[in-house]
Amino acid sequence: MDIDAVVVGAGVVGLAVARTFAQSGLSVIVVERHRRVGEETSSRNSGVIHSGIYYARGSLKAQLCVLGRERMYAYCAEKGIAHLRCGKVIVAQDSELAALGSLRESARNNGVMDLEWLDASQVRELEPEVRCAAGLWCPSTGIVDVHELMTDLHGDLERAGGNVVFDTQFESARAQADGWSLTLRSGGDRTDLRCRLLVNACGLHAVDVLQRIADYPRSRIPQRFFAKGNYFALRGRSPFTHLVYPMPAQAGLGVHATFDLAGRVRFGPDVEWIDTLDYSVDAGRARNFYDAIRMYWPALPDKALDPAYAGIRPKLVGPGKPATDFLIETPRDHSLPGLVNLLGIESPGFTSCLAIAEMVGATVAAEA
Repeated sequence: MDIDAVVVGAGVVGLAVARTFAQSGLSVIVVERHRRVGEETSSRNSGVIHSGIYYARGSLKAQLCVLGRERMYAYCAEKGIAHLRCGKVIVAQDSELAALGSLRESARNNGVMDLEWLDASQVRELEPEVRCAAGLWCPSTGIVDVHELMTDLHGDLERAGGNVVFDTQFESARAQADGWSLTLRSGGDRTDLRCRLLVNACGLHAVDVLQRIADYPRSRIPQRFFAKGNYFALRGRSPFTHLVYPMPAQAGLGVHATFDLAGRVRFGPDVEWIDTLDYSVDAGRARNFYDAIRMYWPALPDKALDPAYAGIRPKLVGPGKPATDFLIETPRDHSLPGLVNLLGIESPGFTSCLAIAEMVGATVAAEA
């Protein structure tokens, strides 16, 4: 056997999984088709550390977000990674009060016990520019420097003896009696490699990777969808001192206000269903942003928003369908020893990355 484990994809989840493997004594490489870590979904993340409020009781999203949040804060403190536990307020208008109460109950079911109900005047004390009927104060939400986090995960991996192979395409895999035979390609050069463990952490392309695994049951390959989220930056000084979220919308959390560690405010994301990867931001979408933001910040000036950036979420269901859970497939699911597939890892995948890595590591250890 050439190596113990190969992880396909050097986003934040792939790096976290590979780091866990390497620190447990496995030889591991990460195969990344781009020139840098986190080039696609991870680098376009809002950098919010979520609390675990929105997800179905007992779901992987709920469990791994709550655990991952605490792992994230502890890791940032240990490594000195720039972050801020700034808190957020979720605001509701008159017609949304019942839904806000349901959201609070959902959070409690998920183990998020620090929420505080605020009436309109209390929200104004917290955020004087915000107008709403009521809100939920969530002190455990925060922000983190995404690139610094990925740099530290990558560094941990290398210090433990692992490596990321950049500019390298995963071409195919075939099951063998004692593991996997892989074909990789970098430029015009082909490399054949054998490993015991294969982890598909390819984010937007994870479903495509399944097509390249010769022995994977074709009947299990799900359809994949792309949900693009556009962000607009606010000109001038921030009106907020905490993150401000409206009530969640279908396929997303609504056009909310976040800021980075330098205090620069951006609004988003919206949800734009697309068929091909496209990271450009259509300035014309600002019209809907103004309408959505003024529901809770009526003083938003005209011409105050500039196109910022876009990210794309890997979805396992399309428009109009209820959100699905993370799909973390292990040999117990598909009967292929040593293969783990991480599918539909959208929000809160970033917050959950260290918890996902723990789960994958524990699964591999139990089946060894």
